[in-house]
Amino acid sequence: MQLQFSFIIPVFNRPDEIQELLQSFEALKTETIYEIVIVEDGSTKTSKQVVDIYKNKLNISYFFKENSGPGDSRNYGMQHAKGNYFIILDSDCILPNNYLNEVEKSLKADYVDCFGGPDAAHQSFTNLQKAINFSMTSFITTGGIRGNKKSVDKFQPRSFNMGLSKKAFEASNGFGRIHPGEDPDLSIRLWSLGFKTKLIPEAFVYHKRRISWSKFYKQVYKFGLVRPILNKWHPETKKITYWFPTIFCVGLIVSILLFFINIKWVLLVYILYFIMAFLIALVSTKSALVSIYALVAILVQFFGYGYGFLKATLAVSVLNKTPEKQFPQLFFKAK
Repeated sequence: MQLQFSFIIPVFNRPDEIQELLQSFEALKTETIYEIVIVEDGSTKTSKQVVDIYKNKLNISYFFKENSGPGDSRNYGMQHAKGNYFIILDSDCILPNNYLNEVEKSLKADYVDCFGGPDAAHQSFTNLQKAINFSMTSFITTGGIRGNKKSVDKFQPRSFNMGLSKKAFEASNGFGRIHPGEDPDLSIRLWSLGFKTKLIPEAFVYHKRRISWSKFYKQVYKFGLVRPILNKWHPETKKITYWFPTIFCVGLIVSILLFFINIKWVLLVYILYFIMAFLIALVSTKSALVSIYALVAILVQFFGYGYGFLKATLAVSVLNKTPEKQFPQLFFKAK
């Protein structure tokens, strides 16, 4: 099959991010013809002026639609795209100049209808962004699977850097209404339809993620809320590892309480973990300040995800509440 790529990029009130992303498209070293489909999801601060600057430099289509969430906006973009293989990016990503070459090389060698790529921190990112990137991608935290080269079977791509064939999109109807969590939900449904997924380790993007502690906490808290819902929808995908952040946080609180009654070894285990995390971050980022921030990011990540996971598990699995009614903030209304 001759691959014809369409990049699908939903955006909501982030023209500055779109400008940086389009600049990275300009720098791509590839002879492959591709198109860029930007879907403005009901923004009040649109990217149209930025897109117009690049109209004569890149093959771009721009669509403005009523706000209906990133999943529905990606579906909208794929419905209007001309290619037969879609590459979905978040607006806060920057592409390395060999990105498309790596994607094309991998798909030609071992074709799948859905792939995902890892993310990395660009040198221009703030210390906070670098620290959050470390906590979300390191093998010692919950995010390591995104960059794990061994995770090529049953890999769940994330929609900040995800490829999907037109055939798989039409068979699955694309993303659902839940957000976040729409990407693993799609992966699981694709498997049930007989499609394969894989990780392309070399096809990484620079991903800014959240730019404040409060926004980062809100993001990982929602990740925690979503997972029990996905477990209920797709019980075959349940894993004990999803409980680890909750167990980690409860254990940390207990270890501090035990310390005050002179049982110190439990807290010592946690101290050793954070020393190891600091040293790994120091080697990875080459910055002591970023490494200190990384310890804070790990705590925010574990407590946010762990609390969200426990809360949703009790509501959905124990009390048997309806997810849409219990957590309406996780669902966009159908259009």
